[in-house]
Amino acid sequence: MIALRALAALLSYPSPDLRSALPEIAEVLLSTPRIPQADRNALAALIKEIADSDQLEAEERYVALFDRGRSTSLNLFEHLHGDARDRGQAMVELKQMYERAGFMLTSPELPDHLPVLLEYLSERDAAEVKDVLGDCAHIVRSIGEALLKRQSRYATVPQAILRIAGEPPLDPVRAARRPKERLDPDSDWAERPAFGPDAAAIAADPPFRSGSRS
Repeated sequence: MIALRALAALLSYPSPDLRSALPEIAEVLLSTPRIPQADRNALAALIKEIADSDQLEAEERYVALFDRGRSTSLNLFEHLHGDARDRGQAMVELKQMYERAGFMLTSPELPDHLPVLLEYLSERDAAEVKDVLGDCAHIVRSIGEALLKRQSRYATVPQAILRIAGEPPLDPVRAARRPKERLDPDSDWAERPAFGPDAAAIAADPPFRSGSRS
């Protein structure tokens, strides 16, 4: 599951260290058979875009996509709980899942940050990967469709995650029909279970410190 670690890195802030690791990330992703060739080509285009961009341009594009708008937020529980108190309890339970597996968070990112979850899953067995990705696939799909709506090459990363999870790919038609994000989207958030069938610089600085890993 090293591909999940590479995808986690690709979804991380494009620091100079991350950008220097792009050749290794490309090598992993472009040789992953579970990702169809067309999607590998799209990943290659994203990697090239990040590599060819000016450092400030790459950083500003990332912040505009992932830090300014909930529809593309990489913090998964925001898509379920918004800022409600239930999000805190879900975060505690996710952190406990990491700790039971011998992982201690060292990243400043929250436990529900998608790259953090992918980094964790890159060390787990196939059954757990399938279960966890299956449970949060609807959120990954929503993020991917929001990125498609914005015509961002970053949409290929959620697409690859869905492919690895054995889930249907992104639907460009559905993405095009998404409403424009509201300036005040708080009223759009509903309380739903976090992770479940009813729920609608990692390369250089890993987010975990591990003890015994299974």
